[in-house]
Amino acid sequence: MDQDKINGADRRAFLQAGAIAAAAASGLTRSGEAHAQAQAITEPAQKSPEIPRRKLGKTGVEITMLDQGAVRGASLDRVLRFSFAAGVRTFDTAKIYGSEPNFKAWFEKSPEVRKQIFLVTKDSPRTPGQMLKMVDERLATLGTDYIDLFFVHGFGDHHSVDDAIKFIAGDEFKEVADKIRKSGKAKFLGFSSHNKNRAPIIQAAAEAGIVDAIMLQYTPWLEKDSALNKALDVCWKKNVGLISMKQIAGRGFGDQPKGNILDEVVRRVPTLAEKKLSPFQGLLHAIWTDERISSVCVSMRNTDQIRENTDAARRFEPLKTADIHQLRDAFIAQGQMMCADCDGRCAVAAGTKAELGDLTRYLTYHQHHGLRADARRQYAELSAEARDWSNADLAAAQEACPNKLDFAKLLPEVDRRLA
Repeated sequence: MDQDKINGADRRAFLQAGAIAAAAASGLTRSGEAHAQAQAITEPAQKSPEIPRRKLGKTGVEITMLDQGAVRGASLDRVLRFSFAAGVRTFDTAKIYGSEPNFKAWFEKSPEVRKQIFLVTKDSPRTPGQMLKMVDERLATLGTDYIDLFFVHGFGDHHSVDDAIKFIAGDEFKEVADKIRKSGKAKFLGFSSHNKNRAPIIQAAAEAGIVDAIMLQYTPWLEKDSALNKALDVCWKKNVGLISMKQIAGRGFGDQPKGNILDEVVRRVPTLAEKKLSPFQGLLHAIWTDERISSVCVSMRNTDQIRENTDAARRFEPLKTADIHQLRDAFIAQGQMMCADCDGRCAVAAGTKAELGDLTRYLTYHQHHGLRADARRQYAELSAEARDWSNADLAAAQEACPNKLDFAKLLPEVDRRLA
């Protein structure tokens, strides 16, 4: 998933068979890294080994089950080409990421690529009418004359629940969406959301029938009777496409892992060891087991991650419910920094108005996604009340949290790094 390397020989041994399978599938070997990188840039697109696809709801378009998420830094150009060469055909960007110019440069050098990928970008309108200008701006920055899927970015973060529902289910949004689609500037429209209130917003959007697709913060072990799971059922019934994002992040899954996650996985999820899947590959398989999810957006930042995740896609087999529950227990035991199931219950249990879920999410951006300036900016945009967890019952918050985040350890880190 959005993982970085776990150091040590144990991980290499655990992944050895998977790495061999990936090499066979994509023509890549670790010993041929330099050749692979050159190949990723120069290999003709028609020779690229694609990975499995799924239909994206009522769009009827089949997109790859793996979506190359946003990456920042000098390696982005290489990552885009390497991911394409490894078979990925769904690519994600946004105005705020600053990565759209990299796509423009890519399309200028390899114009044939644009027609072969499904391109997703995002912007943050406060009203539906603002989308018209924003789509034009995104087209200019991307250097293309059409966007496959335009998302309202982080929907719900800048609107109350009622205002968000009015936006996404209202006549103005319908009129604007129809105009954009008819212009051909964006084929499909929807929104992304990691807001704690995303369940009612998603359900209202599905019932209104205007959006084509939704990208949401998600885990494969959602409680069956949770509001979010029920909202996803409505999306499935109404044929709204779903893309998963921000699946996992934690001390054992980030830039500087602590402890040995492999010991925990082998002990708790023996099926993964039998299938020679890494923890991250296992998580991908768990998400794809949910047929409602069309694709998983992963910020793959290096060639190892691309190899590992494309290998997972090619070797996908649905997991049993018991295996998914074991995987959940292993991830929780290792300790996470962000709760992908967050619906605000932690703050309610803690008796605080502090946005505990947002605070730990911003810490994740800072520590694991490399988005340090964005993390500090979003933290600063919170109200003083939303940042003040000083009187919160953090033990009660941890107990209520679906992923048992250790707020007593995480929140001081938030203050230290983001304040």
